[in-house]
Amino acid sequence: MKYLFFILFTILLISCKEDYTIKPLGQVRLEYPEPKYESLKTDCSFTFEQSNQSQIQEKNKPCWFVLNYPKMKANIYITYFPVNSKEDLVNKIKDSEKFVQEQTTKASYIAPQEFVFEEERVYGTLFELGGDSAINLQFHATDSTNNFISGSVYFSTEPKYDSLQPAIQYLKRDVVRLIETLRWK
Repeated sequence: MKYLFFILFTILLISCKEDYTIKPLGQVRLEYPEPKYESLKTDCSFTFEQSNQSQIQEKNKPCWFVLNYPKMKANIYITYFPVNSKEDLVNKIKDSEKFVQEQTTKASYIAPQEFVFEEERVYGTLFELGGDSAINLQFHATDSTNNFISGSVYFSTEPKYDSLQPAIQYLKRDVVRLIETLRWK
């Protein structure tokens, strides 16, 4: 009996030995719901489609908006300016591009994407900024004669590009949709 107990105890000790393996570091997989888009209804001289994941907040100036994404802690700031002359338009475009260039101290790259929709008279540029810059997406669009809007994407968190990448790409899709559906009244 003593031997049987000793053998069972030894087998129990040997069988409880686990084989440990190093596991790779895991990353949180951020998944966002598929957006549905609806037309923005305002008295402004433009309209566009916005995601149902965003909540519109009006600013203190006419036709200035914030599209707030509460689940992502992100905002798209949209500003509108009437265009008074060709020179005025050139200055507004230069100011928008200067704002992007000022981010180069933190941005590791700037990738522009141009949009031209002749039929709708929509001409614009979307800038994607890589790295830990304060803004990750900046855009402007115009009809080249009377209207100009610009926008920036900000997150209410410390800029960590790798961690924010899924949210940036999600919002980029919404910004592209905004530009593609932009219509002047």
